[in-house]
Amino acid sequence: MAALRHLKQCHPRGIAISQFHTSSPASAKQHYKMLVLGGGTGGIAMSSRMKRLVGAENVALVEPSEIHYYQPIWTLVGAGAKTVASSSRPTASLMPSGVKWVKSKVQEINPETNTVRTDDGTEISYEYLIVALGLELHYEKIKGLPEGFEHPKIGSNYSVQTVEKTWKALQDFKEGNAVFTFPNTPVKCAGAPQKIMYLSDAYLRKTGKRAKANVIYNTSLPVIFGVKKYADSLWEIVKKRDLQINLRHNLIEVRADKQEAVFENLDKPGETKVIEYEMLHVTPPMGPSSVIKGSPLADKIGWLDLNKETLQHTKYPNVFGIGDCTNLPTSKTGAAVAAQSAVLSRTISKILKKEKPDKKYDGYTSCPLVTSYNTVILAEFDYNGQPLETFPFNQAKERRLMYHMKVDVMPHLYWHGLLRGLWGGPGPYRKIMHLGMK
Repeated sequence: MAALRHLKQCHPRGIAISQFHTSSPASAKQHYKMLVLGGGTGGIAMSSRMKRLVGAENVALVEPSEIHYYQPIWTLVGAGAKTVASSSRPTASLMPSGVKWVKSKVQEINPETNTVRTDDGTEISYEYLIVALGLELHYEKIKGLPEGFEHPKIGSNYSVQTVEKTWKALQDFKEGNAVFTFPNTPVKCAGAPQKIMYLSDAYLRKTGKRAKANVIYNTSLPVIFGVKKYADSLWEIVKKRDLQINLRHNLIEVRADKQEAVFENLDKPGETKVIEYEMLHVTPPMGPSSVIKGSPLADKIGWLDLNKETLQHTKYPNVFGIGDCTNLPTSKTGAAVAAQSAVLSRTISKILKKEKPDKKYDGYTSCPLVTSYNTVILAEFDYNGQPLETFPFNQAKERRLMYHMKVDVMPHLYWHGLLRGLWGGPGPYRKIMHLGMK
């Protein structure tokens, strides 16, 4: 049960749980030219870039976790195709050499005084601040969770404590309803809640259990996917594989002892439906970092308030942001962070020279929609939901090549490229194609 309490904690993308770098709580030096908050994907990538820009001795990163996780692989962990161990590395091995690692949790940000206070009481001042604190998972907002995870038949690919429970529930499936959910909040990797549905369907077919299964996807959204081109292809898959999709249905309670899930109909307030399940995959409600939400940096909802083109804060010109913690109106994905990192690095380099930022982020994001154990639909699009595709073929079609890229190529580029600040920018997949053509 103690481990389940951690499900209420905040998790930056790529979660961080450094070569020659200094670590331990900040004490000797408490002022940095460039202070980075959060050791997830965006935080480590920007620390690497800032090291090259202003020198390692002028950069510090605040992150309490000893282990960093590559979360995109958890979809495959939940389906038994990868292991949790393959998704993790020591934070120490990823920290750029020479950059100060402050092993503490951010407690408070005060942009008026250019200071940050950590949970051990240390106050750190900065000239420039990069906020990469991720978002928070809120399993507790669903009645019966997180304690429900102590029971069998239920899992979630969004937490390291529960992702293997998904695989266990899938293996133990006998007959009945396999239910998959999408909450009534913004989420990171919005395709993941349905990816595990497609993989589960494939597993049940492979093991001869599909005829005894009802595969149900209950989503709070009014669409199966936000970009029509890819949504049309997904609806075709849904029809072909006899998957049941219920739009505008939001999970509000789990009765794990009875194997029951309670959903509200968002189009008919007050109407609820109880579904018995043999397997349940929960995507938790998510929200902004409580640290940001309680600071002047937040918008009205609590997300980091940024200029969507330059990634500079709308009120404090020496504050910048990246990734899931921001209010950028695009899908929260690792590919988005890759694109943002190059734009943000350029913006900061211009600001340091007292010049006007000249590079604009167009909202590029990507979602490799895993539709089986060997196929992927590679969705790429911008702020306006317009496809921004890399390859010279229709990416809305399921392809083995895209699965190989998701499973084998992207993890390598993540560990050895993105986190080192060596890979990123608009259309990161385009760079892969160019490398392959050389």
